[in-house]
Amino acid sequence: MNLSSLLTRFNEPETLKMAKLGRELRAQGIDLTDLSLGEPDFDTPVHIKDAAKKAIDENYSHYPPVAGFLELRQAICTKLKRDNGLEYTPEQIVVSTGAKQSIANLVLSLVDKDDEVIIPTPYWVTYSEIVKLAGGKVNLVKTTVENGYKITAEQLKAAITPKTKLFMYSSPCNPTGALYSREELTAMAEVFKANPQVFIMSDEIYEHINFTGKHQSIAQFDFLKDRTIIINGFSKGFAMTGWRLGYIAAPAEIAKACDKVQGQFTSGANSIAQRAGIAALLGDLTPTYEMTRIFHQRRDKVMELLNEIPNIICDTPPAAFYMFPDVKAYFGKKTPAGEVIANADDLCMYLLNTAHVSVVTGKAFGESNCIRLSFANSTENLVKGIGKIKKALGDLA
Repeated sequence: MNLSSLLTRFNEPETLKMAKLGRELRAQGIDLTDLSLGEPDFDTPVHIKDAAKKAIDENYSHYPPVAGFLELRQAICTKLKRDNGLEYTPEQIVVSTGAKQSIANLVLSLVDKDDEVIIPTPYWVTYSEIVKLAGGKVNLVKTTVENGYKITAEQLKAAITPKTKLFMYSSPCNPTGALYSREELTAMAEVFKANPQVFIMSDEIYEHINFTGKHQSIAQFDFLKDRTIIINGFSKGFAMTGWRLGYIAAPAEIAKACDKVQGQFTSGANSIAQRAGIAALLGDLTPTYEMTRIFHQRRDKVMELLNEIPNIICDTPPAAFYMFPDVKAYFGKKTPAGEVIANADDLCMYLLNTAHVSVVTGKAFGESNCIRLSFANSTENLVKGIGKIKKALGDLA
């Protein structure tokens, strides 16, 4: 078929690909342990679900405004002030069908053909593909495990060119759990101050899944606020993945541009989900704190288990719910069937088809020596899954 050339610009997300392959194995009756998807295994808190039921009864069944209900945008402003010390108005907020759409709206609003976009690696798989879809040029800056997989101010300064339009990063980071400190952000902010043509996208979707202290946003620097765009949402901190609800907080001109883009793609996000979102932000946060406490326990258990596997290198992530171990010691080894494990892609497929554990290749995140596994699963499944990984790796020769 003569399909659009647009489809050749970007790739299918490896995270979704592995989830699909896992479902196919499950359909065959295979006992698969899924450590691939970044989805909390918790249910949405009761008070949020009750707000959605109430919204149905109150007939919130009509088209909402493209940018979101005013009450939700006000609630987001309240959250930003309460949790982050940041002042925003509802006109600076755009609610979307998930944070992924928020990112797409932003990139399509900012990036023209051949504009350069800096993305430190490892990074969430969709960043680079959305830039490619928009016609921009991706400039990947490789970070190191020695620096906690975080870009330094010196690396940032060296990467910026006259064509640089946007810098995209996440803190806490998917896939590494890396967390930028105020001191690190201060150094980066000085680089951005000297390069006023560069916009900053700060993906803070894992804000609540933080095991080390207060969340820090680069938007706290007043001299950068007029070109900083915060991405956030409800999926991770409120166990609302299926509700598809995200948002940006941005300069008014960028918010208006994203509203215009979204108006041609989806219009407003789901009306019932939006009413639930108000309850999530303004209601009891105890379930969120409890979820983070359990994630913390799981992180420690998974680190203990990974440390028992020979030749795996993995730092303890300070946030999010992922491990990103370096597995290059297993490259070049042979499976019991005589197949050579050439890279992380091969290793992931071996674990999927032999150990029946689903993980994601680090190549998708810009770091080819690693794999990503999620501990957003029960402790029982984590122990089971990592046990199967340990055995499968031990069978390599």
